Amino acid sequence: MKLEKMRDQIISGPIVKTLIVLAYPLIINRLVQVLYNLTDTFWLGKLGREQLAAPGTAWPLVWFFMSLGMGFATAGFAFVSQYVGAKEYEKANRAAGALYSLMMLFAIGVGLFGVVSAPYLLNFMNVSGNVYPYALDYTRVIFAGIPFSFTLFAFNFLLRAIGDTKTPVKINIATVLLNLVLDPFFIFGWAGFPELGVTGAAVATMLSNSLGSVVGGYLLFRGKVGIHLTAESLKPDLRFYKRIFRVGIPASVGSSTTALGFVILTRIIFTLGGQFGNADVAFATYSITNRLTNFMFAFSDGISMAMGTMVGQTVGAKLYGRAKAIAERTMLINFTILGVGTLFFILFRVPIFNFFINDPAITAESAKVVKYFAASLPFFGIFSAVNNVFQSSGHTKKSMFLSIARLWGIRLPLSYGLGILVKDTAGLWLGMGLSNIIGAIVALTWFLTGSWMSRIIEDNG
Repeated sequence: MKLEKMRDQIISGPIVKTLIVLAYPLIINRLVQVLYNLTDTFWLGKLGREQLAAPGTAWPLVWFFMSLGMGFATAGFAFVSQYVGAKEYEKANRAAGALYSLMMLFAIGVGLFGVVSAPYLLNFMNVSGNVYPYALDYTRVIFAGIPFSFTLFAFNFLLRAIGDTKTPVKINIATVLLNLVLDPFFIFGWAGFPELGVTGAAVATMLSNSLGSVVGGYLLFRGKVGIHLTAESLKPDLRFYKRIFRVGIPASVGSSTTALGFVILTRIIFTLGGQFGNADVAFATYSITNRLTNFMFAFSDGISMAMGTMVGQTVGAKLYGRAKAIAERTMLINFTILGVGTLFFILFRVPIFNFFINDPAITAESAKVVKYFAASLPFFGIFSAVNNVFQSSGHTKKSMFLSIARLWGIRLPLSYGLGILVKDTAGLWLGMGLSNIIGAIVALTWFLTGSWMSRIIEDNG
């Protein structure tokens, strides 16, 4: 049985080898996603500074609402992976069905709300008048496609929970490549397509995610992958929903408050940028920096997600010492990878930023990014790994408190406070950097207490 074979390798195989086997498809997937984001930034940079900033303005909002659903996906991942680790495969299928139906219902509500409320949300973020019209059109189209994004998201989580990291990657790569192809056609109106500008980038994203969602759903319902959904498994299961909510709500709160924090951070960047320079320059620099750091995080995130599968199943099998060893090796690998990536970022900053947009003001602002923020990136690899350990083991309250503390307790106060104190956006970047370092120290200390070493399926499994 393919599922049992994957489970045995995760439970008892060589740690680093298994980690790499699970991680490399996830890393490829992340890199392809980053390639899309970079290409998107490249094409929109041809339109201008304001157009380039529009998606970066919209995504914190979209991320906030997706994060509410992400908590349920995290809970589903924890249950499915631990049931597989405990060899209770039928319960894993039932948990998967409950998660999928819950995500579909939730996504429809989020999509409708987002389309209607987008203008008010963008105004709350203090988006500059130059960027606002582009951000509004982009945001509304992305929200309209949220139901497809959510179900594709659930598909990825479910297959990763059972140890199948290759199938989701194949689908995601196909959707991203389609997105890459469609982008310039919809943005610039190539080959008779409508010339939609920034909105075209959102339309390409929505169409691509829709196709990926349909293919993923087909595989789940046809039983082509380790998880097999049926009409019976999709029926509302209030008893199990209660368990998903118990584990998922803290994860949702943690993820959504983190996303809301980045909405506030966007407001801070526009505010400080306007006071001490140019708001559009500050946010465009932040948008490009995000794209570059996402490239580095593609490697560490892939390894952390693979670690999550291994931790979930080993905790399900009550192999807590092995779970701890897996997490510790992941942290070391992440720190090393991000350290090397940061060095390249520092050395090649100018040509990298000029590739996206040849704007002297943005290039000058990027020097502050390197000086005050870049060195903190390896520490985020440690924080991310610990956070993933807490989520994968089902201890989502710990993850919630950790995420809220780093962003709301450290990053936002420091970024705004230091920006006002030094009267320069340099304070903003310094606050962001310090939050990564302090957050990593707190996370590692909490991890070493071992308080996360217990299953969440004991009472029903």
